[in-house]
Amino acid sequence: MATLQAQSLLLSISSSSSSSSSYSFRRRCRAVLHAPPSNLSPKGNKPPIAIRLTEADDRRRVITPAGFTPLLPPKSPQAKIDDAVIRKLYAIAEAAADRAEMHAIIGKQRDNWNHLFLHSVNSLALSASLMSGLACVGSDASSPHVLAFKLSSVLLFAATSTVMLVVNKVQPSQLAEEQRNAARLWRKLEKEIQSKLSLQTPRESDVDASMRKVLALDKAYPLPLLPGMLEKFPKKVEPTCWWPRKEYKQSETTAIDEKYQTNYSNGWSKELEESMKGVAKVLQTKDQAEYVTVGKLVLNINKGFAIAGPVFAGMAAAAAGFIGLPATGSWPVLVTAVGGALAATVNTLEHGGQVGMVFELARNCAGFYKKLEEEIEESLEEREAEKRENGELFELKMALSLGRSVSDLRKFRSFASASGKVDEDVTEFAGKLF
Repeated sequence: MATLQAQSLLLSISSSSSSSSSYSFRRRCRAVLHAPPSNLSPKGNKPPIAIRLTEADDRRRVITPAGFTPLLPPKSPQAKIDDAVIRKLYAIAEAAADRAEMHAIIGKQRDNWNHLFLHSVNSLALSASLMSGLACVGSDASSPHVLAFKLSSVLLFAATSTVMLVVNKVQPSQLAEEQRNAARLWRKLEKEIQSKLSLQTPRESDVDASMRKVLALDKAYPLPLLPGMLEKFPKKVEPTCWWPRKEYKQSETTAIDEKYQTNYSNGWSKELEESMKGVAKVLQTKDQAEYVTVGKLVLNINKGFAIAGPVFAGMAAAAAGFIGLPATGSWPVLVTAVGGALAATVNTLEHGGQVGMVFELARNCAGFYKKLEEEIEESLEEREAEKRENGELFELKMALSLGRSVSDLRKFRSFASASGKVDEDVTEFAGKLF
């Protein structure tokens, strides 16, 4: 009975305060209401019941009896820290998704550049060759149509040479491949953060690691074309690095090393460790070396095309200026026609065949295997197995990354020792994915 009277009293206060200001509402709701003992408890043997609106429940308009735990208890400092970490990781994930969309859009734009420049340069070169052929039709070199065709041929060949120089400098097909790979890596980073949020309790170190990955990706694949564009003809071909480089300091305690060498846990064993060492060695000496060699070959071919195309167009432009002169005869027409045809052919082979994209693909593949090698080395350098990632899970991830089964990785155990001759003994590469 006392409870019903108290509740009715509170409801009357709430209804009357609905028309008042928000300040008076909070002031009344937070007041402690005590019912008179004579009215609430005739026998006088029951304590008075106080009803209040707590600070946390005020936001949800939930009324709780005094002395009971509110529905939304105040958060502990650790819970507030966890919430801040989660918010930071969600902010990084949103930024990664936005970066992925930006790189995808720019990648499509630069792929369009490649197609447009390819057809435009070929049209210019072939049109200039046609103009030079029409210029020698007339018998009089001073006739108006000969001069018009002659000047048109010179201007078109000069424009062809200039455009080819610019296009060969930026390599649109290579730019498109950079953006495609960057978009894939940004989406991968977003998924990694989402998986971390759903599978484990995030920590401040996870935020720092994610930020380092963001900065490394921004540096490896810049968005602007100028300035900051990656070098298209580097002096030294190296694997692309889009991850933060880590330096792990090995423990100098001998007791820990001896314990580590005899006790394995967390899914690790001596056989698994030797298998991973063998895989890392094969990745370094076979897979990476192969793609670096291919990259050097493609780069030299691309350099030859980038120089030959503008040279052919420039020679044709110079020869077009001598068309119609009696002293030169028919040689200028021959040089312009052949030069224009060769310029169009070289341009088609270079940009139609997307040689720059092939070079960037080889460099990215070498970087992919370099990253796997460093992951293995970083995990093995950790002297305490409990601090490593679970061994069985790590082995499964490596098998998936290399396109092999778990049992296939174990045959690389024989190359773990320093005396193993990888180049002579291994006939296949560690990676089968590409």
